[in-house]
Amino acid sequence: MSQQLIIALSKGRILDETLPLFEKAGIYPLEDVRKSRKLIFDTNIEQVKLIIIRATDVPTYVELGAADIGVAGKDVLMEHDAKGVYEPLDLNIARCRLMTAGMKGQERPQGRIRVATKFVNVAKRYYAEQGVQADIIKLYGGMELAPIMHLADEIVDIVDTGNTLKANGLEAREDIAQISTRLVVSQGAMKMKHQMIQPLIERLAAAVNNN
Repeated sequence: MSQQLIIALSKGRILDETLPLFEKAGIYPLEDVRKSRKLIFDTNIEQVKLIIIRATDVPTYVELGAADIGVAGKDVLMEHDAKGVYEPLDLNIARCRLMTAGMKGQERPQGRIRVATKFVNVAKRYYAEQGVQADIIKLYGGMELAPIMHLADEIVDIVDTGNTLKANGLEAREDIAQISTRLVVSQGAMKMKHQMIQPLIERLAAAVNNN
């Protein structure tokens, strides 16, 4: 019986940019994944299956071996801090920045500050490295509202154009990381299924270079 290769793709905007890249590398689902309620999809290669899951779950699936390969943003990988996972390729899609931001024209308060973010682990590490005492408040969305409503002094969030910040009277402050979408591989799969995975990485790398 031939080995199966399970690839976990992130839902949402990343998926729209990932699928054409995979097609260039010679892998595509046999049906439109965006119109289906299914979660597991056959591809044009019999042994290769795609699963479509929340971006935040991709590192867990790969780390624990439920998926061999995953596609996720660097922000998600930084927050998850996955062990036992290789990151062999930057797919160079869905590029943005992870930044701090606050109300325009207001300086960061002296002493202890409050920071709202969904990137709790990243924010803790970042402020600790800066020598800033920060109480981290976990929010799931609408970060820009937190400083306006005096819930937080700063936020840590993904910034693309910066237009949402400006529209709400905020300004981007410090760069934490340049973010793009990465290919990750479980260490176990890289050992056991190397003959299947390595050619795929090489074809994806060629697709990225020609994108």
